[in-house]
Amino acid sequence: MSFEWVLKILVENWPMFLRGAGITLLIAIIGTGLGAIIGLLIGIIRTIPLPERGMKRTVLKIVNAILGVYIEIFRGTPMIVQAMVIFYGTALAFGLDMDRIFAAILIVSINTGAYMAEFVRGGIVSIDKGQYEAAQAIGMNHFQTMTNVILPQVIRNIIPATGNQFIINIKDTSVLNVISVTELYFQTKSIAGNNFKYFESFFIASLIYLFLTLTSTIILRYIERRLDGPANYQMVGNSVKVTNKETSTNL
Repeated sequence: MSFEWVLKILVENWPMFLRGAGITLLIAIIGTGLGAIIGLLIGIIRTIPLPERGMKRTVLKIVNAILGVYIEIFRGTPMIVQAMVIFYGTALAFGLDMDRIFAAILIVSINTGAYMAEFVRGGIVSIDKGQYEAAQAIGMNHFQTMTNVILPQVIRNIIPATGNQFIINIKDTSVLNVISVTELYFQTKSIAGNNFKYFESFFIASLIYLFLTLTSTIILRYIERRLDGPANYQMVGNSVKVTNKETSTNL
């Protein structure tokens, strides 16, 4: 590998690399955000207690079965295959001409939603049943219990998993080049095709991917630490005494 060629390719093609990295981040951020919302809604629905009898029980069982099929399909098939089926398959079957960026965000969102649904469901199930019983004892219904008691804990607990999924999505956007989405891998392939320096071109791309994932990891860990609150505290009467290495504050 020639570092002179690496520098030359970077200097001559940095707008294409930058554009590709921007599209990659755009798809990963929006796709992960929408996927988290999808997963949150599905996770809540799948944990609604089934009544002993009646139409509501039947409807919930049908809905749970449909959602279970969705989760298994999108967790059990590669994203590259999903991209081909959704983009080209819908065009052939229904004549839909989707915008490629829109299609990419849709694919990442529904793929992420399938994984996030299981993260959320597991987080809800892991909450002690005593909290549900306590909420019901003070007159809360299922929706109130979820929004006021359970979900705040679940969201905090699944933040690491959501962060990991975001990192995965940054890398997995590369498979969307099969539907000609101009993300980082597609742009790099175009650059390499013009100069025939494949190793040098993809070496630059690998550094950009590494930079994106490492930066995202640092930001996500910072957010986790902020949500964790102070490392040390002790109860002092009716107040909480927060003790850090540098400061001590009575709340």
